[in-house]
Amino acid sequence: MLTYQDVITVNLRPLVTAAKDWDGVADGFDELATLYRSKVESVANDGVWVGMSAAAASDRFAATRKEFEAGQTQARAFASILRDAHEQFLGLVKHVRELTDEARTKNLTIDTEGRAHYDFDKLTLYRNDPDYDKWVHDAGQLEEDWTRSIKQAVQAVDDADQGVKIALHDAAGIKSGLFGTIAESVWGGGFNAIAVGDIEVVEAREAERYAKRILGGDELTEGDLAAYQRLMRDNGGDKVFSQTMLNSLGLDNTLKLSNKIYDLAHFDDTQDKRAYLSINSGLAHSLATATRVPEFKDANGKALRYGTNAYQQAFNSWKRTPASDFYLKCRQDLNEIGDDKYELKVAGEKVDIGQGAGQGVRGYQSLATLIQQGDGYSAQFIADITDDMIAMEKKDPDIWDLRGSFSGKDGWFANDPVDGTLSVLSRDPDGATGYLDPGRPEGRERLHYLLDEGGRDWDLVDNYEYRKVEVTTADSADADNRHGLARVIEAAATGHPPLREGEPGSAPGPHTPAQARVMQETINVLDMGTDKENPKAQGEGLPENLRKGLGRSLADYVEDTHHILAERGSKHGSPSGMDHIWNEGGDAGITVGKDSLIRVMRGISGDDQSYALLYDSHRNYTMQELAEAPSAGGEGHERWKNPASDAGAVLGAMNSIGADVIYDERDGEVGKINDTARYAYHSIGAPVTAIPVVGDSAQRLVDAITYEWSKDVISTAEAKAKEENTDNYSSGVTGAYALIDQWAESRGVNIKDDENRENDPNWDAWQAMRREAKQSYTSSRSDAAAYLDWD
Repeated sequence: MLTYQDVITVNLRPLVTAAKDWDGVADGFDELATLYRSKVESVANDGVWVGMSAAAASDRFAATRKEFEAGQTQARAFASILRDAHEQFLGLVKHVRELTDEARTKNLTIDTEGRAHYDFDKLTLYRNDPDYDKWVHDAGQLEEDWTRSIKQAVQAVDDADQGVKIALHDAAGIKSGLFGTIAESVWGGGFNAIAVGDIEVVEAREAERYAKRILGGDELTEGDLAAYQRLMRDNGGDKVFSQTMLNSLGLDNTLKLSNKIYDLAHFDDTQDKRAYLSINSGLAHSLATATRVPEFKDANGKALRYGTNAYQQAFNSWKRTPASDFYLKCRQDLNEIGDDKYELKVAGEKVDIGQGAGQGVRGYQSLATLIQQGDGYSAQFIADITDDMIAMEKKDPDIWDLRGSFSGKDGWFANDPVDGTLSVLSRDPDGATGYLDPGRPEGRERLHYLLDEGGRDWDLVDNYEYRKVEVTTADSADADNRHGLARVIEAAATGHPPLREGEPGSAPGPHTPAQARVMQETINVLDMGTDKENPKAQGEGLPENLRKGLGRSLADYVEDTHHILAERGSKHGSPSGMDHIWNEGGDAGITVGKDSLIRVMRGISGDDQSYALLYDSHRNYTMQELAEAPSAGGEGHERWKNPASDAGAVLGAMNSIGADVIYDERDGEVGKINDTARYAYHSIGAPVTAIPVVGDSAQRLVDAITYEWSKDVISTAEAKAKEENTDNYSSGVTGAYALIDQWAESRGVNIKDDENRENDPNWDAWQAMRREAKQSYTSSRSDAAAYLDWD
């Protein structure tokens, strides 16, 4: 393998010189072939010399002339490979050198073996600082990160170098190494008349050979596995390699290969699991590259977004060009084998005996499993194959059904291929938005089909009972059902990839009209269904696996949901809502009805952390509004009373939602209120993440509040438990007071002065704010109780 020092000191100019020299050799062979044809071969073919000897000579002369032509082909191939190598190495070596230069700006030096070393002398002055140990740790981590980056960059150069070696050997006709049979291969067997001057084409053929060995049941050696990994790692992003390899294998064999590799990784050769999974990742990357749709642009050079009319027109035009041939044939072939049965041990060995033993998986299930391992897919490709899967399952809703669960340790297998590809699409937020945008008929149809309880059949697990004989029972959903749907909705509605567990949130919004339409339609369908004439009001019954994703999505719309819950102004049409989103100069938001919003938030709140996320998001937004309040409250203190009123209304709704979770009279249970609220809903339990970011002033106010809002949820639940039709809707208002009190203190109000002995006019405003908050809190709790059917 090449070393860092090899790469950093290499001189690439000889490659250009060698390529020119080989072009000269090719020109020489061309001249020889022409001269030989006219001066020698013609003697046997000009009709003067006739008979058996002339015929024999003609054959020999033709063979010699063909050798000259083969020599020209081989020399041209060498020249082409060397030029290609020079171009590849230029970029790869430049990257290593740029990393080295950038490292110096971070007080790092790179030694001759490519290891990064931090200049710890820079920290000597801070040895007595309390954070010194942390800085030393961070510097050590910096060394590790840069050493890893340098190693990966050098590896990329070595991968390319190995590819050039394979291509040169192939062009020379060498099939068994540089030594041994080289003389027989080249000189003994003549020049290579079929030499290929494209490195990627040669490597694609090499990859195909390894693939066919695996398909044939051959066991690859450690060296073979390393070489196959290198081929897939180095070339997955090259379109020529990817399309050549997939065309040679065929998509049917590609799925069989992927399944066989998974069998080896998870069952038959687990000691080399990482190597096999790396190969499958490369295979998935190649599929993404081979099917990539070009980036279409408008007249001003701006990229067209998938899902827009302009994009669709450009795509339709591209489909009429030869450049789309591979894409269109690939989609057609996949659709033809999508319902075929394939062997895969994770499914076939799930059940030992009886129904389900030896069960096969569908082609689209194999495809989705493979696709999940790659990245860089065109949204168009993922959308198209997802639509094809949906069309197939609409004809046969049980087509993906298998016996056994495929979540947890077997979750890598996409037994639900639609949910699997939706998860992949979530990595491309613009693509996700374009796919689900209800502003287009196809987007609306998809969203309704995936969300409405009368739409898609999510129960893909076949179940059986033994009653002396095996009896089929009702299907059930797998434990990881709708994970992909939750992710793609989060990406589509927010415009950013789904947040990972523990990942912090960012500033909420702004949102495009398409994103807002996705969020609005999602809430409406989940609560009201798809039949506007017969609304269902079912948002509380949200499927469990949608809760976290939708919770993060709604937190990103906290400005809209805050104003809807508070019934602020006319922009959001609260409480009844509007049939359309609001849109101001390209920034947009939701206008759903307050009742639907509260019911869907109640459904989300069945997940403890999602409820805490929504609650903390609204507390933070309340403090943001208070922090931005003007220095003077204005006539009647209205400028201060308005955000206080909003705070009361929002927290009243949130407390009612939390109380409904704790005390769910429809289940006939009153839980352990203190334990549930204090430990499940508050941050003293698992840390709450993904909370939208607010301004520094607001954050300082939030951080200064010591009151635990879970007490308000407890108080609200206790009041509900004691009174079936309670009129005491002010229970739990203390949290709203705490926010207002903290803000008032930041404005210089002495909140411990019960009688305003200092005659501070802001003291009167503070009291007015508390009264306003209590009034709106009580009213909002009453509304929420009605929406949640308490009475």
